[in-house]
Amino acid sequence: MPRPSARVLALPDYPLGKLPERKRQLIARGVDVIDLGAGDADLAPPDVAVRRLAEAAAMSPMSRYGFGVGLVEYRQAVTRFMLRRFGIAFDAMREVVPLIGSKEGISHLALAYAEEGNTTIIPEPGYLAYLGGTQLGGAEPYRYALKAGNGFLVDLDEIPREVLNQARILYLNYPNNPTAAIAPMSYLEDVVQRCRELDILLVYDNAYSEMAFDGYTPPSIFEVDGARDVAIEFHSMSKTFNMTGWRCGWAVGSADLLAPLVRVKSFIDTGAFMAVQAAAAAALDDAESFVAGNVSVFKERRDAAVTAFRDNGFACSTPMATMYLWIALPGNIPSAAFAESLMEEEGVIVLPGSSLGAGGEGFFRVSFVTSPDRIREAALRAGKVLGRMGAAAQ
Repeated sequence: MPRPSARVLALPDYPLGKLPERKRQLIARGVDVIDLGAGDADLAPPDVAVRRLAEAAAMSPMSRYGFGVGLVEYRQAVTRFMLRRFGIAFDAMREVVPLIGSKEGISHLALAYAEEGNTTIIPEPGYLAYLGGTQLGGAEPYRYALKAGNGFLVDLDEIPREVLNQARILYLNYPNNPTAAIAPMSYLEDVVQRCRELDILLVYDNAYSEMAFDGYTPPSIFEVDGARDVAIEFHSMSKTFNMTGWRCGWAVGSADLLAPLVRVKSFIDTGAFMAVQAAAAAALDDAESFVAGNVSVFKERRDAAVTAFRDNGFACSTPMATMYLWIALPGNIPSAAFAESLMEEEGVIVLPGSSLGAGGEGFFRVSFVTSPDRIREAALRAGKVLGRMGAAAQ
C-alpha cells in the first residue's frame, strides 16, 4: 500500500476534524448537545448577500472559471471596504487577491515563501493553518508559547537570534483566536519595524477585525508606517457576515509581496464561485447596515458567557473582541480530559487548549455561537464536570 508523504504524516490531527462525527453520534444517542466548539455562529448571513447570490447564480457567466482574477466587482468592493474601514487605499487589480476563505490563502502562502531550511514563527495556541502550511511547505515551525502575563503577544526579543535569522514568516493574529487578545498599536509598530530589519514576511490574520466590543476598533496592520514593505493582511467573510460555509475571503498588500501567492494559487485552484464573490461584494458594500447589529448579538452572548462561566467556577476575562472565551482550568485538570468528559458526560462541546498546540494547555475555548440561554446551560453543565474532576484529582 502506498505511503503518504512524511509531511502529511507529520501533521497533527485537526482539532475540529472529528467533532462533527462525535456530535452526530451523541445526538443519535438522544443527548441534548450544546456545541460551543467551532467558531460557526447560528446567525443568518446578510439578506443582501443572499439575494445577490440568487441573482448571480442564475447568470450563466458566473458559472465559468473565475481564475485568479475572479470577479472584478468583488475586488472593487474589497478596496472600498478597506478604504472606508481603515482609511487605506489599495489597487483593486494589483493589491487584492480573492481567496476561497482566508484559511486557504494563509495555508498556501507558506508554499510561496518558505521551504526546507527556513523557519516560520507560529503563535501557540493558534490557528493550525499556520502550522499546516509551514509543514506542507517543508519549512520548520518555531512554536512561540503565548502567555497571559504579557497579554498573549508574541515577543520577538524572547526568540533566539538563530531562529530569527532563519525565519521567513511571522504569523500574527489580533484580535486573537483562541485567546481573544488584542494588540496595542505601539506593539504592532514595533513588530513591523523588526520584520523590516530582519527581512521577515509578516502575515497578519485579521479575520476578527469587525468583531469587537466596548468601543474597541481593531486596526489594520497597514495603519502602521512601513507595513507595505513586509506585510500581507488576510480577511474573511466568515465571522463578520455569518458566511462560514460560503468560503470567501481576501488578502491585501503590495503587488510584489502578493505575486508569489498568486502564482502558487494559479496551480492549485481556479477561483471561488463567482456568484459567491458577487454576494460577498454586496455584503461588503452594505457592511455598515449589517455589522453593528450583528456584533450587538455577539456582545449579548459574550456577556452571558462571561457571567455564566464565572458563576460556575471558572476564571476568564471579558474579551474586547472575537467570538471566544479563553477559560483557564485548575492546574491539575488537563484540557483534553476536561473537554472529553464535558462532551461525553454532559453533551457540551468545547475546544481543549492543547488541541491548538502545547502552549494552549491549561485552557479551553468556548465559542459564543448560540443563544444566551443555551450558553448558560452549557456553563452549568461545565461547572458540574469541573466539580467532579476537581474532587477526583484531590
